[in-house]
Amino acid sequence: MSTVPGSEPPEPKPALVFDDPLDQQSSDDTDRGWGERTGSGGSAADLKRFLDEKPPHHL
Repeated sequence: MSTVPGSEPPEPKPALVFDDPLDQQSSDDTDRGWGERTGSGGSAADLKRFLDEKPPHHL
């Protein structure tokens, strides 16, 4: 069996989907990702959060 470069079948193109995008739930429809922080890392994590969230006029 000889192998000829470029003889592999081409990758199939993704199918077009004509569903209504407004019928699907988006990431904004959930409460995840709205500032919650998972776990507590102690005082070092609290300091890091304070420094990360400090307004720029409080330098």
